[in-house]
Amino acid sequence: MDLSVAGVDYGFPWDRLLQQFKFGGRPELAELLLDRLDSALDAARPPAPDWLLPVPLALPRLRERGYNQSWELARRLARRRRLRCDGRLLLRTRDTPHQIALPAEQRGANMRGAFAVEPLRLAELRGRSVALIDDVMTTGATLRELARVLKAAGAVQVQAWIIARTSLDP
Repeated sequence: MDLSVAGVDYGFPWDRLLQQFKFGGRPELAELLLDRLDSALDAARPPAPDWLLPVPLALPRLRERGYNQSWELARRLARRRRLRCDGRLLLRTRDTPHQIALPAEQRGANMRGAFAVEPLRLAELRGRSVALIDDVMTTGATLRELARVLKAAGAVQVQAWIIARTSLDP
């Protein structure tokens, strides 16, 4: 991953809002959360990507939640920033155990091989820059695996734009 930008540190009150957004059936909270990320992006001034892509969600989790929180963020931020966005360019190729249940040293292996680029659309990434968007980054294992997949597909730069950054430290 070439660059990451986070809107807030994961802590009160953002942790509760993110939990409601992700698990509480509150996709409308995306706008409030994006205000913070938007401000952080204005301050950091990263290069505008060719693509803004959400982290794909496994089908069982999509059914459970009713929506992909990363897609809710991506489509709204794309509209705000006039970016090209697509929720079907990246694929989740297998369901994995929840990252939060795993120790930090196992998270990378858990994500290995969990993502792919839609095979019929590889040409759309060659020579392009991408910003991945997600709600929370802890160890960065998910985003690093996606960056690896995107670069293998020909992307020249991969950024991570996240609402909140946390760590495993108490």
